[in-house]
Amino acid sequence: MKENILLILNVLVTVTGGLGVFLLGMKHLSEGLQAVSGQGLRKFMSLATTHRINGVGTGIVSTVLVQSSSIITVMLVGFVSTALMTLPQAFAVLIGANIGTTATIWIIAYAPNPQLLGFIGIGLGGVLYFFLRGERIHNLGLTAIGLGLVFLGLYIMSEGVSPIRADPDFAAVFTRLSADTVAGVFAVALFATLFTAVVQSSAATIAIGMALAAQGLISYEVAVAVLFGANIGTTATGWIAAIGGTADARRTALSHTLSNVIGTLVLIWFFPLFVKFGQALFPNWNVAESTVVSGRAVKAFTHMMAPIAVTDTLFAVCRGLLFFPFVRPFCRLIERIVPQPPDEKPHLSILTIGAKISPVLACDQALLEVQFMRDSNLDLLACARRVLAEQDDPDEENEQHIVHREDILDNVQREVTEFLASIMSKRLGADVSARAQRLLRLTDELESVSDEAATILKVVKRLRKNRQRISDVSVQVVLSVHDRVFAFAEKVSPWVRSPRPVIDVEAVQAESREIHEFIRDCRRTQLGRVGPDDPESPLRVLGELDIINAYERVRAYYLNIAETLAGGKANVK
Repeated sequence: MKENILLILNVLVTVTGGLGVFLLGMKHLSEGLQAVSGQGLRKFMSLATTHRINGVGTGIVSTVLVQSSSIITVMLVGFVSTALMTLPQAFAVLIGANIGTTATIWIIAYAPNPQLLGFIGIGLGGVLYFFLRGERIHNLGLTAIGLGLVFLGLYIMSEGVSPIRADPDFAAVFTRLSADTVAGVFAVALFATLFTAVVQSSAATIAIGMALAAQGLISYEVAVAVLFGANIGTTATGWIAAIGGTADARRTALSHTLSNVIGTLVLIWFFPLFVKFGQALFPNWNVAESTVVSGRAVKAFTHMMAPIAVTDTLFAVCRGLLFFPFVRPFCRLIERIVPQPPDEKPHLSILTIGAKISPVLACDQALLEVQFMRDSNLDLLACARRVLAEQDDPDEENEQHIVHREDILDNVQREVTEFLASIMSKRLGADVSARAQRLLRLTDELESVSDEAATILKVVKRLRKNRQRISDVSVQVVLSVHDRVFAFAEKVSPWVRSPRPVIDVEAVQAESREIHEFIRDCRRTQLGRVGPDDPESPLRVLGELDIINAYERVRAYYLNIAETLAGGKANVK
């Protein structure tokens, strides 16, 4: 009894440790490949906008590049949410991603010696990462370390389950698993679905199945049934990314899940054909090789891995062919199931989890909020002008709008800062890191603009409380200042749509200096209005100067925005 308990603990600890090493390897592998590809991956995926064949090809190549369908799924959720892709375009890429993710299984299947490859990958990656310079070299080192950990994790899991084979009682637990009937296939697939949803990696689930099959603990048919379930369980990542998100985010996640579920339910009835296809391509699939474990010869069915890999690919291709002709009708069905709420606006919370997987996508989502701040500031400045022009007949609704919107922008700035800070703690490429820093700077400048709009309202209210008003002559001066600054803001604002717009910095700076000189002249003019004949003029003029100074700061903020986007000098106040 004691020996059995020790055996169970040994197997559990070893397999769990191997799984942890495997998942850590997949994480480093994906992060390294994503850092190497950088913005190029995002641009490449955005090409999938012309035809669904291009979309499928884009999905295959992109997933092979980053070795993770989860990253591609999360990116697609974000692309659809930000209107960079339509749902049919994203679904076509998902079809390709399901095929591309099988590349990982092919790599595992044809690894001649997982332990040796693991050590080679870790050793080579360690040299690149720790002893050589250059960000790209470091990212390649991280990729090599990740690949080495994947192989090493696979080896540990395979060795971890090998003692079970030597114990007939425990081996019987696994050998009872059967895929000889439809019910048996469904049972195995259901378990694989749940396990994949928990570990968030179909490759990990399939790798464990391959390790068990290699030791002869489960049949080839059961290993193939694991493939069916793993392909459903991996769609859970899309739902995690879409939590609290827009209708488009939920539609993308639902299209992935529903297509994989329907495809599996249809193709599972052809399960015997999938099994025979793999066996026919690899006639030696059931030939065992003897290895020595703890001084005893143990048979390992390593030839079984290749037919599992080809079956996984065939299953993905057949599922894609099943839906490829019906991409648009299927997407219309998804849109009916998940209706679009009126006036829905994206929020950063839709990808708080997903952004940890894809920093590039996180920047896209943060840019959405920056654009919201940009548009809100133009609206606030327009409201501030109405406050100045209608001081004798104040519009309470307009003034409440300024207060309310300024509070919203304070929250948005905090949200963006926390959001980007959470991903900047990860290893980022230089371009992604620079973009995240620009976005942080933009949110700070734009939030400051909203503060100045609120300041203008406070000055007008303060004068009103003291039973004073801006003189008619001064109103015209202040409104002329507003119009010059507002025109400058309207010129700069459209550039926020792109992280790297083409900006003539010198021309922008020259225009800003002209506005600065104009404001300075207006300020001198207002100071000259203080006189002994008007005892209340000092307080009134002081309020008018506060308003003019607020517009001067707004000018400086928009100059900083332009220079930040152009990559030039900033901090000009």
